[in-house]
Amino acid sequence: MISLTIIIIVVTVLISFQSFSHPAMKGDLVFHPVSIKERGQVYRFLTHGFLHADYRHLGFNMLTLYLFGENVEAIFNLGAGPVLGKTSFLFFYLTAIVASSIQSYIRYQDFSGYSALGASGATTAVVFSAVIFSPWEWFIFPPVPAIIFAVLYIYYSNYMDKQASDNIGHNAHLWGAVYGLIFTIVFFGIMKPELLNYALDQLLQGPKLPFQQ
Repeated sequence: MISLTIIIIVVTVLISFQSFSHPAMKGDLVFHPVSIKERGQVYRFLTHGFLHADYRHLGFNMLTLYLFGENVEAIFNLGAGPVLGKTSFLFFYLTAIVASSIQSYIRYQDFSGYSALGASGATTAVVFSAVIFSPWEWFIFPPVPAIIFAVLYIYYSNYMDKQASDNIGHNAHLWGAVYGLIFTIVFFGIMKPELLNYALDQLLQGPKLPFQQ
């Protein structure tokens, strides 16, 4: 059976491709805090996660989701069963899009020149969910254990958000990461605490050599 992760990727690609050639569509669905506040267009909290600026932006986010999403989806299935697990994973992904944008809404709700788009907040949440269960797995790039990457990523996102020196949504990355950690811990703490015990055991085992099983 096709995974929910692949379905999300396909839907995101189709919507993003459509928006590339229809600027009006992108304008109607992009995250724009002023429109949310003044026009009540709260759907923008969610719809912007299915839009991307260009093919590179789309490709990077969907590759990230592909690399981590199916593993996280499988863990959700293990924790709650195939039906509730998939439903919960979808809920996790969609709410991560929203949650990663709340701080930006608070900050830019009166700034009409600000808008944002992309699935980065949600894909970051998925990555950090995966880190909980495999804290010492080595990332290919950068070549560091997952837990070290997580710490550095949070520090970097927080630092770059304060600098505001580029056009990247570091704020969404930061809060997507935080949401991914919190949601995963709370969800499995309720549904299957023994999986969190497993995650803790993995953490306490300490680092291992690159690509060691």
